[in-house]
Amino acid sequence: MAAALIKVGMADYKVGRSPSTLISYGLGSCIGVSLYDPQTKIGGLLHIMLPDSTQARASDNPAKFADTGIPLMLNDVLALGASKSRLVAKLAGGAQMFAFANATDIMRVGNRNAEAVKNILRRNGIKVIAEDTGGNYGRTVQIDLSNGVYKVKTIDRGEKNI
Repeated sequence: MAAALIKVGMADYKVGRSPSTLISYGLGSCIGVSLYDPQTKIGGLLHIMLPDSTQARASDNPAKFADTGIPLMLNDVLALGASKSRLVAKLAGGAQMFAFANATDIMRVGNRNAEAVKNILRRNGIKVIAEDTGGNYGRTVQIDLSNGVYKVKTIDRGEKNI
């Protein structure tokens, strides 16, 4: 079976199994959250834009927010056959893309996104085993579902596996 490259857009998530690779391009303050079960080789990738849906309009896409997107992806990964007790998470993104002279917390979306994701994963009993967050540069992320390798690519900082 040929490995499929499955694209995950902004405010979107996809789930799959080996040998697929899930990829999301151009994360700035957004976070790419991966869940992976190393035994069944089932996983998912979510591209969240904001930490909290409580300020959102009802018509907003639930995958846009950490608090609603993570539970959606988690349910779909479990439905494919992953075991919640084996799931591990990796995350990347959460950059501060623009410098403000006196940035308030509300402007620090990347940092708030990273904190929200970690809190929600912790509440769901899912361990974050690697992260590449912060900084002031964009990232493209991909997870290879055949081995759980989470690759983070940047324009001027090369790429690394976390």
